[in-house]
Amino acid sequence: MWKGDSAKWKRVKWKGVAVSDGQVVQSVDRALRLLELVAAEADGLRLSEVARRAGLAPSTTHRLLTTLEQRGFLQCDAATGTWHVGRKAHAVGAAYVLSRNLVAPAVPFLRRLRDATRETANLGVIEDGEVITISQAESREIMRAISPPGGRVPVLCSGMGKAILATRSDEDVDRMIRRHGFRAATAHSLTRPEAVQAEMARIRQQGWALDDEEYVIGLRCVAAVVWGPEGEPACAISVSGLAARMTPEKVLRCAEVVTRIATELTQAMGGKAP
Repeated sequence: MWKGDSAKWKRVKWKGVAVSDGQVVQSVDRALRLLELVAAEADGLRLSEVARRAGLAPSTTHRLLTTLEQRGFLQCDAATGTWHVGRKAHAVGAAYVLSRNLVAPAVPFLRRLRDATRETANLGVIEDGEVITISQAESREIMRAISPPGGRVPVLCSGMGKAILATRSDEDVDRMIRRHGFRAATAHSLTRPEAVQAEMARIRQQGWALDDEEYVIGLRCVAAVVWGPEGEPACAISVSGLAARMTPEKVLRCAEVVTRIATELTQAMGGKAP
């Protein structure tokens, strides 16, 4: 309960962590405040200046900054001693913008995809060698396949990842392999460059991709790319289900539905295939 001025919260201890009546964890609140302070300065801030602006002791400030650095949200320029926003902070911000632009128009299409196939429908994007599921329409089957939004899967183990990757040139695919490796998850995962290139050629020809128990044994996923306004691969959609239900015949039926709805979503977003 608030007591008087909302800015003056009563301090309490909960399991050894300082919180307020508003359930604000002090260390998290301070760390996010430091992130905001650093992000507001394009030229970065030195430790002493961050501590002064935050009203914290330099030792406390340093511990919080280094923790954020270890998580990739901040980075320190050793030459100047200034702190700057890290790659992870940019990735989180970009994911927010991307999800706002993609999720809202995609939701009704994901529901249609789920209802047409009776399997879980997914929307995903590639980031740093992995596919992130950013939206989902869960199957109504009692036994269903779910990789919750926010989950990450190596590109080459994912139907959505392979669908997007197949839009790139063979040279780009090779560069991706050299940078991120194969990261095999099951005995079905791709582990040789020539096998990857053969898979890319097959996807380009048929217009859809298959994860055939390559990330989780007992799970199959059929995916197709969704194009953006400039003819770029904006994202991918897929249906995933238990291998026992996703027979070769059903995989083909799902592929037809997925590619059709991917085309319709492309058009709804003002996209175009190159």
